[in-house]
Amino acid sequence: MTVIGGGGGGTSSPQPYGGGGRSTNLGDILERVLDKGLVIAGDIQVNLLDIELLTIKLRLVIASLETAKAVGIDWWESDPWLTSKARAPEVDSSRAELELENRRLRERLAALEARAEELEPEPAEIVDEEDRD
Repeated sequence: MTVIGGGGGGTSSPQPYGGGGRSTNLGDILERVLDKGLVIAGDIQVNLLDIELLTIKLRLVIASLETAKAVGIDWWESDPWLTSKARAPEVDSSRAELELENRRLRERLAALEARAEELEPEPAEIVDEEDRD
């Protein structure tokens, strides 16, 4: 409890949360949370007769981008849904290489199938043993 007021017969009134006469508004609280960061973690399990049916693991991080980067959280920089810079040039080149390899493999398969058809023996004529004599 903080006593406010002066001398002898002053009155005392409690200040919430150690206020010391200073009021804290929502903006100050939000600035502090974003500056320092806030982590909320929890697990939810649904069991039936000691058999685990469902487990949900919750992890919530509330922080500014600068604070998140300072602690090593920067997944949004490489997520293609969130930024156009995420698609690296090597990804495009590797995709082109895969398409080229796929086309070459299809051509090779077609050539092998054509060659297999050429080498396939003609159906043999069935000759009766009586006809041979």
